[in-house]
Amino acid sequence: MMFNITESFIRLLLFWGVLFLFLSLEIMIPYRPSSVSKVKRWINNLALTLFNSILLNLIFSTAIVYTATYAQANKLGILSMVQAPTWLKILVTVAFMDFMLYVWHLLNHEVPFLWRFHRVHHSDLNMDVSSATRFHIGELAISAVIKISLIFFLGASPMGVLIFESALVLCAQFHHSSLKVPKSFETLWWILFVPPSMHRIHHSVKIKERNTNYGTIFSLWDRILGTLLTSVDQVKIRIGVGAYHKPDKLNFHQLLVMPFTKPVK
Repeated sequence: MMFNITESFIRLLLFWGVLFLFLSLEIMIPYRPSSVSKVKRWINNLALTLFNSILLNLIFSTAIVYTATYAQANKLGILSMVQAPTWLKILVTVAFMDFMLYVWHLLNHEVPFLWRFHRVHHSDLNMDVSSATRFHIGELAISAVIKISLIFFLGASPMGVLIFESALVLCAQFHHSSLKVPKSFETLWWILFVPPSMHRIHHSVKIKERNTNYGTIFSLWDRILGTLLTSVDQVKIRIGVGAYHKPDKLNFHQLLVMPFTKPVK
């Protein structure tokens, strides 16, 4: 129970602390100016975030931690069968969970039913750090069930899960941010990780560009599996989904019902 409280506090502090850090940096050194009201987008995105957080914490947060604790205590999962240093098991946990997240992300684009939910995330008309939290509760709920199953299958430790979840938050908020990052840094970061320029291509309104660059922490999976796209003029990228180009049609209540409206590509 003590770990659960500590883990929840660390995740909460990390999430909100980094969110407002990147928001401040975006205001001071933005990549490019907003094309729609930033205040209105933030109201809708954070309303969705708070709504999701309340429901997910009530239903899944304890289950995720308990699964890792139970699996470790009862020596369940693949990692329990292997004699290896703790640091190596944690590294394997992060890499494995990130790869499965890559697969899940790809499926969200390729499977029509899953895209109904995932399009809520892509319908944002600008991309900034608040976009990293803009997901439909349906997508997050399905993702949480899959995550619990993977933790049980792998036998991931609570510490491994905490490190993965923390890295996930940091990386997602960084690569969604509308932050002006030195090109030299992005070039080096892109070798192993996902910089804003890589993920900006993924949020392009052009479907051929959108269906690439699925990585969250590591860019390796896109390189290995042929879904990496780099040769795009960043200045010309238009963010969003073609069918959702009007800001007044993307309010909180409309985002909640979006998966149950007509399908769009």
